[in-house]
Amino acid sequence: MRLIEISEYDYKSMTLVKPIYDSKKRILLAAGRTIDPKITPKLEAMGIKYLFIEDEVSKGISIEDMLDMPTWKDTIDVMKSFYEQVKTKGKLDVRSIFQIATRLLDEVKFRPTLVLIPSGTVTNELQPFAHAVNVTLLSLLTGKRLGYNDFNMKELAIGSLLHDIGKALTDDQDKHSEVGFNFLREIHQFSLVSAHIAYQHHETINGEGVPRQIKNNEFLEFAQICGAANKYDNFITKQNLPPHEAMEAIMATSDRTYSHRVVNAFSLSVATYPPGTKVLIDKYPAIVTQLNKHLHRPVVKMIANDQEIDLTEYPTYMIEPSNLEKQEV
Repeated sequence: MRLIEISEYDYKSMTLVKPIYDSKKRILLAAGRTIDPKITPKLEAMGIKYLFIEDEVSKGISIEDMLDMPTWKDTIDVMKSFYEQVKTKGKLDVRSIFQIATRLLDEVKFRPTLVLIPSGTVTNELQPFAHAVNVTLLSLLTGKRLGYNDFNMKELAIGSLLHDIGKALTDDQDKHSEVGFNFLREIHQFSLVSAHIAYQHHETINGEGVPRQIKNNEFLEFAQICGAANKYDNFITKQNLPPHEAMEAIMATSDRTYSHRVVNAFSLSVATYPPGTKVLIDKYPAIVTQLNKHLHRPVVKMIANDQEIDLTEYPTYMIEPSNLEKQEV
């Protein structure tokens, strides 16, 4: 199994291995089938950017460290419902937010690492809520690396889940952070720290962020973590950057947008070459088969001879991304 951009799909050689759903959780295309080329433009129009497929080169590869699809879908549904409650000024199911925060925290606590399902695998309507879930997972992975205790991790999770809640209350994107903060601080079940994560996630340590241009220690570490996670997920979903390029962009923000401590922890927590990724090893085509403790030095299988190589044992081997569809192998 591997993840591809929908533009890479070849119905002659690739089979869908995870279903495609619409915004109401109805299956549009079931796993185990091929996709008619006439359908792909319709999927793209719905916002579907990525597919999980199996082909000859990825046969037998499983992404064991990926959050399971039902859990991911359930948390997205909860976020969607909560946003609708906020937007319509209905009765708020605050308990549901605490429940999914605990569920995501448990996923992160009891796994050595976690591979995210890209927000671009769901329709446009669901992407804001998938984004909130993915930002939370990225934040929790970073908090775990920094040694946060359960109490701090829960506050980080709540703030990250609701970092964009202001968008349910205003169409003015320049004001959503402040509007979200003012909304959250009025709900006594949510801590002021979680509310400040929503308030500050677009700030920077050099004072060039928004909405208040705070800097240095005024910019809470919790909010820095959420900000880095938010930026990383947007790089992948909105700018279509591959994970390694998104990570390079985050690393370039060290001591400028976010502290070196936060950026370093983030870079050590997020896998940039998940299983199924096609790569070049010293210019020779390969595919990632599994992750290591060193998330940027995975185990790969060479395409030419099926030899498996653990890159942690070969520190001089260079790994870089590859689009093998454009190469003869």
